Amino acid sequence: MRIRVINPNTSASMTETIAASAHAAAAPDTVIEAVTPAMGPASIEGHYDEALAVPGVLTEVARGVADQVDGFVLACFGDPGMDAARELAQGRPVIGIAQAAMHVAALSARGFAVVTTLSRTAGRAWDLARSYGFGDRCREVLACEVPVLAVDSAEDMVADLAREALTHDGVEAIVLGCAGMAEMAARVSAETGAPVIDGVGAGVGLVETMVRIGVGGCARGEYAVPLAKSYTGLLEPFMIS
Repeated sequence: MRIRVINPNTSASMTETIAASAHAAAAPDTVIEAVTPAMGPASIEGHYDEALAVPGVLTEVARGVADQVDGFVLACFGDPGMDAARELAQGRPVIGIAQAAMHVAALSARGFAVVTTLSRTAGRAWDLARSYGFGDRCREVLACEVPVLAVDSAEDMVADLAREALTHDGVEAIVLGCAGMAEMAARVSAETGAPVIDGVGAGVGLVETMVRIGVGGCARGEYAVPLAKSYTGLLEPFMIS
């Protein structure tokens, strides 16, 4: 099985961190292909960044389809471009790390909190929780106020916020709200004594499960291949013929 793990930002060092977590979660016979788009923002810390990350994500999905990979993980907690990626994936699973982490957290506990990077991204986390059906299971979103590209140095703050969240009513598990936090999950779990879910590992595991049991992504209706039409200017290469 081949899974393409897409880092939607253009930070090669973050792609390396994501790749390590994906490899650690994958089965021995799963090939992980972690990729960095050639275009997009250096980090994703708001709606503008997320919108401009989508063309790079879709380029990597199209390449993955041409390379006949079995599924995709989108390794940014905003799940940028996930629905559009599913249209391009031609029936292959496409899993965003926020969706994956929230599903696993809901299987692990009745209520969870998200520990994220900057408070300006908290609204997106709440929106995703509600859209994925976890509006009543997500009890808190806490931000460590550390930028994405510096989050690997913020483990102590992440652990402190996790401990704080676990004192809140109904919080029994922690979701890490950034792909750059992925490698912290086991250590923060050991420190807090609670389930701590890394969306990269959860995404890889869910794609593996879907492929192994023969359940792909939908390729009809809303997720059918995009309609053929012309695109102009910088978007011309994205034309569907």
